[in-house]
Amino acid sequence: MSALIKNLKMRINDMDKPLLFFTIVMLGFGLLNIVTASSREAVSKDVELYYYFYRHLIMIIAGCVLSFFIINIPTSFYKKFGIVPIIILAAYMALSLLSASEIRGAKNWSTIGNQTFQPSEFAKPLVIVVLASLYDLYYRKLVNPNIKHTEIIVKIILASLIIPIIVFFQKDLGTMFIQLVIFMTMFLVSPVSIREKFETFGVLTIFGVLSIGVMIMVRGNIFTEEQIGRFTNFRQPCHNYEDDGYQVCNGIIAINDGGLFGVGIGKSKQKYSYIPEPHTDSVFAIIAEEYGLIRVTPIFAIYLFILYRILLLAKRANTIRGRYICLGVGIYIFTHIFINLGGLFALIPLTGVPLPFLSYGGSFTISLIAALALVQRVHIETKNQKIKIQ
Repeated sequence: MSALIKNLKMRINDMDKPLLFFTIVMLGFGLLNIVTASSREAVSKDVELYYYFYRHLIMIIAGCVLSFFIINIPTSFYKKFGIVPIIILAAYMALSLLSASEIRGAKNWSTIGNQTFQPSEFAKPLVIVVLASLYDLYYRKLVNPNIKHTEIIVKIILASLIIPIIVFFQKDLGTMFIQLVIFMTMFLVSPVSIREKFETFGVLTIFGVLSIGVMIMVRGNIFTEEQIGRFTNFRQPCHNYEDDGYQVCNGIIAINDGGLFGVGIGKSKQKYSYIPEPHTDSVFAIIAEEYGLIRVTPIFAIYLFILYRILLLAKRANTIRGRYICLGVGIYIFTHIFINLGGLFALIPLTGVPLPFLSYGGSFTISLIAALALVQRVHIETKNQKIKIQ
């Protein structure tokens, strides 16, 4: 036990303190706000007031336990497995899709015993690690113009797109979009030549258009009426209040009611049956209503600092895989923030993805903490190794 505590202290000492501090601050703030945001939901489901608080706390603890293992595993270890973990997870998700029931319009949930979880959330950091390992493993070949890279690029595409394709059939467009953004951004900054990047995106575009055409011919449509409504009516949610704009319009009302200084902690009105499950994807609306614009401004500042810190650690990393892991995690967090708040403010269609650190959600919380632990592991390796890359 003493050796375990000693190891933990040593690892904490090696971590990037600013990133660790603000991670703890945001997780703690999010956890406390789940109490007030979920109070009406707890009453309606006849559970105790702190029901969602305790469940989220358990998920944070589970994420921290997983992080302890992650920060003790060298990132070079992941190169041994190639794309095998992605194929295994994709196979499980495909099999789960056959028996999954729809929850809020999506079939992206799996059940083991009495516990439900979202495998697609765990796929995000997994894909980042696999792609980073592939770029590191094949870096010398990819920068060599005299070697054909077709086989390597096919592996990269397979590792990147097999999960989003399955998620598309699960009707979880928000998660699919995030995974595609992670792939495209990491691929664009990869050592793959510009010509091969254009060729790859060209082939993928043609494949996508053909796939859409086949789906239209077979099924008659690609998206459900609800999804189409979200895409076509998102700019004026309150004009479509009874249909697709209900959740967004009430979120805007909550933010507007909060004004500059808020209505007071625990005094939100919109959480009372106006916003569905306000402790999940729309939690920021409740926070803004209760705290006000001035008091929620630090949240944006901390988000910017966390993203800045992750990109700084990417720049300092002394391995190719370390740089790509940090970059991928930064993209992952930024895209979640952009899609969640963009949908809430009616800037983009609402797709229902969690807001990092603040939204209630077990699978996403564990995934987020694990992703940040990967960044910390990269920093530990950078700090303890002398060799630098250019």
